[in-house]
Amino acid sequence: MSEIKSTGTSQNKTTSPAPPQKREVTLHINGKNTTLSLAPWTTLLDALRQYLGMTGTKKGCDHGQCGACTVLIDGKHINSCLSLAVMQQNKEITTIEGLADGEDLHPVQAAFIKHDAFQCGYCTAGQICSTVGMLNMKKGNSPAEIRDLMSGNICRCGAYANIFAVVEEVKEN
Repeated sequence: MSEIKSTGTSQNKTTSPAPPQKREVTLHINGKNTTLSLAPWTTLLDALRQYLGMTGTKKGCDHGQCGACTVLIDGKHINSCLSLAVMQQNKEITTIEGLADGEDLHPVQAAFIKHDAFQCGYCTAGQICSTVGMLNMKKGNSPAEIRDLMSGNICRCGAYANIFAVVEEVKEN
């Protein structure tokens, strides 16, 4: 059996590594490239809201449970609060601000207005982006599938019947 002797000095000091520094991240958002200096742990949601001032995408639960932060990545809907900004380089990011073509609303946006599918408006951007993502994936072909695919978006005001009417209308067009 070997014996460990203490010399009274701390030769085996452990030092914590320095935290990662900010790095340049180029994001393609709503058709334009934007380069930001971000810490590696910055979420896409925080990059959009805090660094770019794009406040249409909302911060709700910050845990991926409410859908208020939904954006489109390469046409598919994701929760931006659960995705790191650095992971989205070389991908097409579309936010609620990028859906309209100038003054011409996206058909889903127009249908939300037509069907009064919002009340307080907090969840509306996420609901719209989720609807567009679902349609891009050619899903939502039955009432049960629509409810299932939209279940990740919570509307605290309870406008679900009107949101369902929107999806039903736009999927036919």
